[in-house]
Amino acid sequence: MTFDMIQTTALAAVVLFAGYGIRRRVPVLDRFNIPAPVVGGVLFSALALALRQAGLVQFEFDTTLQAPFMNAFFTCIGLGVSLSLLRVGGPQVLLFWGLASLVAVLQGAIGIGLARAMDVNPFLGLITGSITMTGGHGTGAAFGKLIEDQYHFPGALTLAMAAATFGLVSGGLIGGPVGTRLIQGRGLKSSGGRPVPLADAVAHAALDEEIDTESAGAAPTAYLMLQTITLVLVCMWLGGIVSGWINNYFTIAGYIGAMLVAAVIRNVADFTGVLRIEPRVVDDIGTITLSLFLSMALMSLRLWELFDLALPMLAILAVQVALMAAFAYWITFRVMGRDYDAAVIAG
Repeated sequence: MTFDMIQTTALAAVVLFAGYGIRRRVPVLDRFNIPAPVVGGVLFSALALALRQAGLVQFEFDTTLQAPFMNAFFTCIGLGVSLSLLRVGGPQVLLFWGLASLVAVLQGAIGIGLARAMDVNPFLGLITGSITMTGGHGTGAAFGKLIEDQYHFPGALTLAMAAATFGLVSGGLIGGPVGTRLIQGRGLKSSGGRPVPLADAVAHAALDEEIDTESAGAAPTAYLMLQTITLVLVCMWLGGIVSGWINNYFTIAGYIGAMLVAAVIRNVADFTGVLRIEPRVVDDIGTITLSLFLSMALMSLRLWELFDLALPMLAILAVQVALMAAFAYWITFRVMGRDYDAAVIAG
């Protein structure tokens, strides 16, 4: 069964809202903050796998709009990069950035090392490293597609989406216990001096705010929304030129140029005041484009491509999860100050 571009996009939207409905009715999904596009997309791709294996039907999708949705989301990320806001965070922001960078390097090294040790494609190690375990579904989809197309590793996108989902669920499972153990074991209290509502505090700190069911802010005017959409499109246009130039020297994901252009425009606007950028509207556009992008990417997964590499992938991911738990408990907590806030960050 073949779906054209519009039909594919419409189905992605339906799958997205099916994910919202299932998430509301299955509390554990909400507890671990599994995003609606992941819920709907993974379930649909599992259904598609079952139908294919039964010899009933195989779906073919035209995912032409998947890349523009992805680029628009990362452009919105760039428009959110404000140096003035980073200064408000002070040295702690740079410290945490340094820790995150170290983790990303370790994840990549461990992934590639284990892949070589198991005599499988080293790109599997990259995919199960920082690309997905730090980058999540968005970065995983971008680099999975790049690895699949430019480095001829079949199934890279499917592997990336599976690894990102594993990382998302694992983060929800280990984040709470790590934070709770740190807080309880050391009798930590919030800066206000009151006892910490442990399960609640750590659970809320662990939530991924990337995709929310609520509006990011008050309803914007149509003019402001149109202005922001135009800005996003211009950033994508100029970013395509920047990415093309950079790719003459080394390979990058297609969204990098747009994200860089957007970050420059945001900070020039902050400094000069010549352009109004409303963060709430940027967040809303980012949420919409990310949701449709993920829904489309996940519902079109070819899960049968996982069969041959499932065991090596799970082995690498298990080690990655153990690394993250140990790093958060023994290093992040200590470096970030050994207090309640550090425990919440570690969790």
